[in-house]
Amino acid sequence: MKIAILSRNPSLYSTKRLFEAGKQRGHEMIILDHQKCVLVIEQGKPKIVYGGHDVIGVDAIIPRIGASVTFYGAAVVRQFEQMKIFSAVESQALVRSRDKLRSLQLLAKAGIGMPKTAFASHPKDIDNVLEQVGGAPVVIKLLEGTQGIGVILAETRNSAKSVIEAFLGVEVNILVQEFIKEAKGADVRAFIVDGQIVGAMKRQGAAGDFRSNLHRGGVATVIDLTPEEKATAIKAAKKLGLAIAGVDMLRSERGPLVMEVNSSPGLEGIEGATKVDIAGKIIEYVERNEFTGNE
Repeated sequence: MKIAILSRNPSLYSTKRLFEAGKQRGHEMIILDHQKCVLVIEQGKPKIVYGGHDVIGVDAIIPRIGASVTFYGAAVVRQFEQMKIFSAVESQALVRSRDKLRSLQLLAKAGIGMPKTAFASHPKDIDNVLEQVGGAPVVIKLLEGTQGIGVILAETRNSAKSVIEAFLGVEVNILVQEFIKEAKGADVRAFIVDGQIVGAMKRQGAAGDFRSNLHRGGVATVIDLTPEEKATAIKAAKKLGLAIAGVDMLRSERGPLVMEVNSSPGLEGIEGATKVDIAGKIIEYVERNEFTGNE
């Protein structure tokens, strides 16, 4: 098979691991910067031009689309799909998961536990917003934030009001969520491939930081998920239509609470903690589904 990894940076750990895993299984692997793909839209003849040449002979793609380029990245994935090329992450699922508000609404409708969340666009609603999520402390998140950037813990009502007023004043969309104290600055990530959990880790935030993101200095350790956590993670990924996903959960007194379902989860932390060849499992998933995707 000829498998294309859509990535803007060939030196990233996840990109390199997927490239190596595919090579080890005898596949022809290429890396395409999706930002440099030119989409040619013509009746009955969709194609992609890269570096002045038509992209041909590709059997499957593995999207690694960063949050900052979701719109164009999803368009590229959609173009490959129209060319009858299998994508490990479907374009609609990618867009759905990147819309934090929409994804939370879908998960809530499916009965999946999550922190109480409020969304408002008018500064006069701040007191009501804080009341709906249980009051301070609260977590304030930018809708476009990623890897812990744009996530703020407001420990008092006054500080929460100041931060929310500042964001709404410059028309920045935010979510306000209850703070899960018993999580103690840690979360759990379940890595899912093709409806199965292939690895799980606990991420503990750095000292003095309630955010557990590894990019912010958090530490990952391998863990065993509870049956409820397993069921929650699988259901969340399925609800958003993601065959490959990192489901981030908080351990609370009322059970696992989903914070986010990541459509391009990094491999370095999970492989380092679990010692599992996650990249290989993704390639195996592509192998199982390539022919179905090209029918």
